[in-house]
Amino acid sequence: MVDTKQLKAIHNMLGNEQVEFEEGMNARKYQSITKVSKATATRDLADMVKKNILITIGAGWSTNYQINLAP
Repeated sequence: MVDTKQLKAIHNMLGNEQVEFEEGMNARKYQSITKVSKATATRDLADMVKKNILITIGAGWSTNYQINLAP
């Protein structure tokens, strides 16, 4: 199940028509949207990858996340 802050981030990614999410979500953007710590942002993003909601692009400091549109 997706929690409220995760849902808020997903809605933000889907509803944002600006180029802000062109390269995807990252921990810093997630922190800004949800007002959580970096550790919580990283945990939440990893949880959404585990739930197959997001896919990981890159690794380390440059890790970005895209919404998984595959069935």
